[in-house]
Amino acid sequence: MNTAETKSIIIEIRAGAGGEEAALFAGLLFRMYTKYAQRKGWKFKILDENRTELGGIKQVVFQIDGQDAFSKMKYEGGVHRVQRVPKTEKGNRIHTSTVSVAVLPIPTLTQIQLNPSDIKMDFFKASGPGGQYVNKRQTAVRITHLPSGMVVSSQTSRNLEDNKKAALSILKAKLFEKEKKEKESEQEKARKIQIGKGMRAEKIRTYNFPQDRITDHRIKKSWHNIEKIMSGDLEPLISKLQKLS
Repeated sequence: MNTAETKSIIIEIRAGAGGEEAALFAGLLFRMYTKYAQRKGWKFKILDENRTELGGIKQVVFQIDGQDAFSKMKYEGGVHRVQRVPKTEKGNRIHTSTVSVAVLPIPTLTQIQLNPSDIKMDFFKASGPGGQYVNKRQTAVRITHLPSGMVVSSQTSRNLEDNKKAALSILKAKLFEKEKKEKESEQEKARKIQIGKGMRAEKIRTYNFPQDRITDHRIKKSWHNIEKIMSGDLEPLISKLQKLS
């Protein structure tokens, strides 16, 4: 598979340091990506989601299908840092929080084949913010890949089979990414820009709301008008990254 032409990808957004403020910013990033996908005419669907009571996102995993999806979105993988005054802050102090993003191409059937004996499936009731049950039936799925210990889940659909398919897609994408990273590590390949490898220790971008500025640290370039960019106008950033990669 030529990942540059990959049409189907999985994106995972996780709130990092910063508690509820990080979860709220994770929600903003999710909104930015879905708005950008709409502008590009791509399709997207949520595979797994864990929201907070204040409407933030602890974690969300979603799939995007569209032309050049990976070649555009691969630059979003890494740690995103936000600096702003949280809504819950009474002293008007600026807080710094982080959110990690992983961008994973979905492998073809021939690239990742799962042995049924390597998989353990558990079924449970889907829950919403605060832990309350949103589904009385056990339609949520948790899959454990026994050889690697990797665990994925899906609970957004009310249909058990849909959640099983979604969880398997997440697992295959993560295993494919793991294999790629291991091969690249063996070959000691170095790349100038982190491209969709889910390397969460690397800070790639800072969103400074008080100064209305977004800075991409990989290319040392800044843009203003945060609200416009966060509403899906991501193309200027991605185009610049594509040119300099």
